[in-house]
Amino acid sequence: MKVLLVNKFHYKKGGSETYYFTLAEALKAKGHEVIYFAMRDEEKNLPCEQDKYFVSHAAVQGGLKSKLNMVLHIAYSKEAYQNMKRLLQDEQPDLVILNLVHKQITLSIIDAIKEYDPKLPIFWTMHDLITVCPSYLMLDGKGQICEKCLSGNYIECIKNRCVKGSRLMSVLSAYEAAYIRRREWYNKVDLFICPSDFHRGKMEAGQFTTAEFITLRNPLPLDMEYESQVFDEGYLLYFGRLSVEKGVKTLINAVNKTDYRLVILGTGPLEAELKEYAKDNSNIEFKGFQTGETLKNYIRNARCVVLPSACYENGPYSAMEAMAFGKPLIVSNNGGLPELVEHEKNGYIFDYNDNASKELRRSIEKMMQLSDIEYRNMALYSKEKAEKTFSPLNYINKIEDLYKKHKNLQEDKK
Repeated sequence: MKVLLVNKFHYKKGGSETYYFTLAEALKAKGHEVIYFAMRDEEKNLPCEQDKYFVSHAAVQGGLKSKLNMVLHIAYSKEAYQNMKRLLQDEQPDLVILNLVHKQITLSIIDAIKEYDPKLPIFWTMHDLITVCPSYLMLDGKGQICEKCLSGNYIECIKNRCVKGSRLMSVLSAYEAAYIRRREWYNKVDLFICPSDFHRGKMEAGQFTTAEFITLRNPLPLDMEYESQVFDEGYLLYFGRLSVEKGVKTLINAVNKTDYRLVILGTGPLEAELKEYAKDNSNIEFKGFQTGETLKNYIRNARCVVLPSACYENGPYSAMEAMAFGKPLIVSNNGGLPELVEHEKNGYIFDYNDNASKELRRSIEKMMQLSDIEYRNMALYSKEKAEKTFSPLNYINKIEDLYKKHKNLQEDKK
């Protein structure tokens, strides 16, 4: 089977790209051929034989040409449509799997795919909630959870400046969402794959498509090391983006005026503000963005990994990687996080409410007070759960089954 993977970024940027490249390697390991369609980026993109088909760079943070490309083609890109058609004609894939495509690539590629071959199946892995929320996080401009756009009326997005706090980006994103619904592109997708039951439920509630939804947990990389780490240096670890939706300020408040050591890894728009906020806490350390063995060692030596998200998380790789290293988790009850943690078995779930910091501190205290045997059992359970849940080869087996099911349905319609 030849599989076309589509994602706006063709470099290792975040969790969506971890999935994108993991999926590619796992498909290849099962004997399938993989081709790509993405956005050009001469500085960051990994080498790719299909880069001649990639679309021009577009980004709000880019230069003038890049910004204009984003604004002028935010809902429909003729370039993407034409380039996708050329790629399909030259490569003739059997299956298309979409990832992040809004704005930079646009859903114009769906027209190209269905015009090329109406029976060519399109699977779409949903890494966020953009199909039911123009800001993709279900957070309003003040960082509060908001579901007002579920019905398809996007005026609240504009009123509350939900996208990056920008009136312009909110207007453009609301326009994009309304345009997509008018074109009924979502109805042309054959299957939406959701990494969490929670996200699946929100998307089904949005009633934006007649297509089928399934829940399928994201896979970990083929070379993932599974370890049961019973040793720890006693510190709490957060690693990820430093932005308002991640709830890091709640975590800082939870360890304020305690002896608990907190190590924070990552960067983002809230980095300077968080450092200033925590400057009087000598037990809080900011170690910047880390990767590779350095990151692995931070995880190995932590008491646990804390994900205090204020938003509807999907199935974050930070949680999955921590579990693979045999680390217990403390997570908020937002989104799909509680689906990864079995309370008191591989960690603790706290209520993200008006007293979130106090709730989190109680969970931290429980984690710190575990006996050696209790901690060892929790660490082992975390690792075993990761091995069973995030197997990349099992994931490909399911993709193969879904593809065969689709082909059989097509045959039955003849």
